Amino acid sequence: MCRFVLYMGPEITLDVLTTRPTNSIIHQSFHSRLRSEPLNGDGFGIAWYVPELSSKPAQFRSIQPAWNNLNLLNLARVCRSSGILAHVRAATKGSGVSEANCHPFTASGLAFMHNGSVAEFPMLKRYIAERLSDETYSWIQGTTDSEHLFALFCDHLTRRQDDDDTQAMAGAMEATITEVVELARDAGATGDSFLNLAVSDGKRAVVSRYATREAESPSLYRSAGKHCVCEDGTCRMIQGSGQPTAVLVASEPLDDDPDWEAVPHNHLLLVHADRSTSLRAVG
Repeated sequence: MCRFVLYMGPEITLDVLTTRPTNSIIHQSFHSRLRSEPLNGDGFGIAWYVPELSSKPAQFRSIQPAWNNLNLLNLARVCRSSGILAHVRAATKGSGVSEANCHPFTASGLAFMHNGSVAEFPMLKRYIAERLSDETYSWIQGTTDSEHLFALFCDHLTRRQDDDDTQAMAGAMEATITEVVELARDAGATGDSFLNLAVSDGKRAVVSRYATREAESPSLYRSAGKHCVCEDGTCRMIQGSGQPTAVLVASEPLDDDPDWEAVPHNHLLLVHADRSTSLRAVG
């Protein structure tokens, strides 16, 4: 399984997530602490928002291992953003290693990434494709279950008329999870689905921690505060009075700071536009 991290809050440079913490996303690409297989070397990607220039996220993806990409090291120290998604990939067997298969995926101003797998996806791929609109099907470039999940999510999102955009995103994510699990069950899939998904429009985000067997949900943690700093390998939230204005969500903590909290099994974590957070059970 892969590793990812999402940040929403006051602007930081990308290296605060990618290289500077003790357990940065680059460190997790070669020595993940919370996976039985510590290597995530089948490519990486970053999406980040610069709203004063565009509502669409910037995107940098590569099939190189994250630890061996000098372009990433140089870009990360000078690019700043208030909304960042970063991912290192451990390819599911048979899915192929290509730039098109690297996360995050982007479309319609959204950025999306996945840690996990859809049960017996090769068997389900045609059934999922049949559920997609012509528009979303047409922009799928890769072969992964993850990109098909993103397309399914986008279709669910366009059908929702909730007044609150964060709730609409949460409803679309829960509908995506429910539909995929039901498709797998109806098709007779015997494996389990692991669906840690993250999506953002640069202003808000929704992240899931979900598995069809609760005891094996992939790990997911959150930390919130006034703003994020990274000093001597420790990436920590500065606390203060009032509501948090910065939120970190990661497959595993970026360091040993005690403020990291596990997201409950089979829940969605909603990061609202004002940076407040809430939890929502799935199912």
